Amino acid sequence: MADDQLEQVGQDLVERAIGAGATAADAIVREGEEFVATIRLGHIEQLKEAASKILGLRVFLGARSATSYSSDFSSPELERLIGRTLAMARATSEDPANGLPEASLMKAYEGDLQLYSPDVASLSTEERIAMARRAEQAALGTDSRIRNSEGASFESGEGTRAYVNSLGFAASYRVSYCAVTVIPIAQNGDGMQRDYWYSVSRSVGGLESPEAVGRKAAERALRRLGARKVPTCKVPVVFDQDAAQSLIDHIFEAVRGDAIYRSASFLAGKLTQRVAGENVTILDDGLRPGGFGSRPFDDEGIPPSVTPVIEGGVLRNYLLNSYTARRLNLHTTGNAARGVAGPPGVSPKNFYLQPGTFAPEQIIRSVKTGFYVTELIGSGVNIVTGDYSRGAAGLWIENGELNYPVHEVTIAGTLSEMLNHITLIGSDLQFRSALASPTLLVEGLTVAGT
Repeated sequence: MADDQLEQVGQDLVERAIGAGATAADAIVREGEEFVATIRLGHIEQLKEAASKILGLRVFLGARSATSYSSDFSSPELERLIGRTLAMARATSEDPANGLPEASLMKAYEGDLQLYSPDVASLSTEERIAMARRAEQAALGTDSRIRNSEGASFESGEGTRAYVNSLGFAASYRVSYCAVTVIPIAQNGDGMQRDYWYSVSRSVGGLESPEAVGRKAAERALRRLGARKVPTCKVPVVFDQDAAQSLIDHIFEAVRGDAIYRSASFLAGKLTQRVAGENVTILDDGLRPGGFGSRPFDDEGIPPSVTPVIEGGVLRNYLLNSYTARRLNLHTTGNAARGVAGPPGVSPKNFYLQPGTFAPEQIIRSVKTGFYVTELIGSGVNIVTGDYSRGAAGLWIENGELNYPVHEVTIAGTLSEMLNHITLIGSDLQFRSALASPTLLVEGLTVAGT
């Protein structure tokens, strides 16, 4: 279906809901295709190509609300959908925070955010399979100790998303993405170790070459051979990009509006207070070209913007949709995100820690004795209290050099302490999702081992 056809489906659905008695309504209409090819040791293990279309309806009866969805766009089914959704709304409790945003706030960004590239759709099935095969071959050919593989994959998707509401907003946009991933297994007399690498982009042209992805994945697996535990100690910890990204994810969870109004975050009630070191600035940028969280409007029709979350160590904003904004007597930050089922939640735009000036190698050289973390395991983080405890693997640093691999240890501290003890920030910020961070050095964490 063309973009304007999806919008028309949404408009018809909303108008019919209003005609059936809803005081307000909105709809998401989505259509797309996805592809996955997985290769293991040269053989195809999975090949999937699928197309789908689906819509979600939200209705309001004053302060009551309900949602439902369907993949059947026929007129009789949509009539039933409207009837069911209105019946559910009548059965719910009133909530004064329910409702659409103010009409004056709604607008689609008119610039090009570079969310769609036609080169993704232009790849043939054979070319996509070949990219996965090339990545795995490069990993296996890097070193004789790479003897096995958990597989390599190429995946891609493209689609169109339309949002329509009863206040007159109707717009749509197209997106695409593609990714190459490899998971090699290294083996020697000490045992086996696995690691991975991947590249993801809105366009095929933005990907690292499959060979580069395969070689990097192999190098990461090889450097983990001979991993050991270390004695429990308190040392500086260097988080590589991926590990630091997970830390930024925890901070995002702590500034979500739903966590704040429930007082379920260690950052609740701390707006305008210092919560991190002066060198820490975290932004949520909805205008980043090609960003994985960029879009011309959120799932309530609010245009993108750049929201400073922590600025020079001071907490400036929570991230909100219209519901959480009303609960907190604040204004939406344009972070509404919604599947076709359920009301909008809060998601990041492009949420990241602003990079510093230090190359990762400089950060490692600055550490006399410490731990360079390349993988975090488990989910032992309490956003309510900020307590942090996660399994980790990586490399031990001695006299500024990576000395030997480490595994089966735990990093412990609190998120508040970690934010306040970030002493060096890398220059290597790279977006591979809607959350990103450069390499970080955090002082004084406990590494629990033997």
